[in-house]
Amino acid sequence: MIKKLAFVAALAIVPAAAIAQTQVQTQTQPSGGAAGGAVSGATSGAIGGAVVGGPIGAAVGGVGGAVVGAIIGDAATPKFRTYVVEQSVPSYTYAEPVAVGTVLPQQGVVYRDVPAEYGAPSGYSYTVVNDRTVLVEPRTRRVVQIIN
Repeated sequence: MIKKLAFVAALAIVPAAAIAQTQVQTQTQPSGGAAGGAVSGATSGAIGGAVVGGPIGAAVGGVGGAVVGAIIGDAATPKFRTYVVEQSVPSYTYAEPVAVGTVLPQQGVVYRDVPAEYGAPSGYSYTVVNDRTVLVEPRTRRVVQIIN
């Protein structure tokens, strides 16, 4: 049984490592932008996945984070942060650390639509949790990006 789990973990980690290497190489391009978002998404996803599911969760979270990491690219992030501050969204106090993949409660959290000008696909929401702006997939209330 342990050998099977190790084999499954290896299968999950190898593609994630290959994607991470590709993303790091892409990030060094002069334009930055979405590549940087994918790298930070992969990092956030891996950390969140490790918290939830150990090494296998880290691999899966890293791959998922890289896919959604570029919802709001690096170029639009400073403008979006300013926008959120101007909207005076109250910060929700969450007892656990907030990471990509965290599912937020339905009650007590103020969710707002992300304006199209920031490049997020339509339908995504944002909120402020523990004084950090996060993007949320509204159907599941799952955090998909943390705006740093």
